[in-house]
Amino acid sequence: MIKTGKKILVIGSSNTDMTVKTKRLPSPGETILGGCFTMGQGGKGANQAVAVSKLNGNAEFVCKVGKDLFGAASLEHYTSLGLSVSHCFVSKDTPSGVALISVDENAENCIVVASGANSCLSVEDVLSLKDTITSSSILLLQLEIPIETVLCAARIAWEAGVKVVLNPAPACPLPDEIYRYVSVMIPNQTEAAIMTGVTVHDELSACQAASALKERGVDEVIITMGSKGAYVFSDFQKTLVPARKTTAVDTTAAGDTFCGAVCVGLAEDMTICDAVSFATVASSLSVEKMGAQDSIPERSDVDRAMKK
Repeated sequence: MIKTGKKILVIGSSNTDMTVKTKRLPSPGETILGGCFTMGQGGKGANQAVAVSKLNGNAEFVCKVGKDLFGAASLEHYTSLGLSVSHCFVSKDTPSGVALISVDENAENCIVVASGANSCLSVEDVLSLKDTITSSSILLLQLEIPIETVLCAARIAWEAGVKVVLNPAPACPLPDEIYRYVSVMIPNQTEAAIMTGVTVHDELSACQAASALKERGVDEVIITMGSKGAYVFSDFQKTLVPARKTTAVDTTAAGDTFCGAVCVGLAEDMTICDAVSFATVASSLSVEKMGAQDSIPERSDVDRAMKK
């Protein structure tokens, strides 16, 4: 399928996910017997890049993997999905990242990540890609690579007029400088609360948290609220976009699917609310299947679900 829309550059993490389905998640110090085991590609950066590609976006992905079987398999996998990976880095000294995931019968999960080469994606690497960043229309970032690397990429993009979309996950302290570089920030309720001190549980509290982020310099804020939908806060819109009703099996890549889908919508010149509506449908379809990237829907699936 021909890729549509403007170029979306994703800079972020690449992991190999090892997932076990269990009846319930173990307590500290407890060993339980699980069921189905699967192994596949993951990492927030990779998940979001794959989401962009599968949703027919014009995507390029930058990551750092180890010089090992996991890294080689990852790059081959991304290429097979139509992702450009010509600017990915390979570390000779550090192994590829891995994630150990448990998913219970209620589709809740717990994840432990060994970052590996992701932690070595450096400012110097990003500076070497300045032309690639500045020739993009949208830069999508997350926080599974060093924060100084994220900050550098965001600054380069902002100075060139490239729209910066930041998914501040996993939550960690952010330098004050970064907020003014961000065109669209997409936290979930927990991440929004950590950044602002506002407990997000309804539209009013979401509005308060989003307002606090905008005061720091962010142009537009989208707070994902699970089954309630996503709250959009901009100069022109302050509204809750409802979620599509579904039965969740595994929520592992739902947030990443959402972020990738928002970028596809924006690259196709959708309004921010239309892009979020598109993204809520895409993420709802992703939770109906097990796995991370395997669960991300194709564009035709999303279009069909939106018509219904």
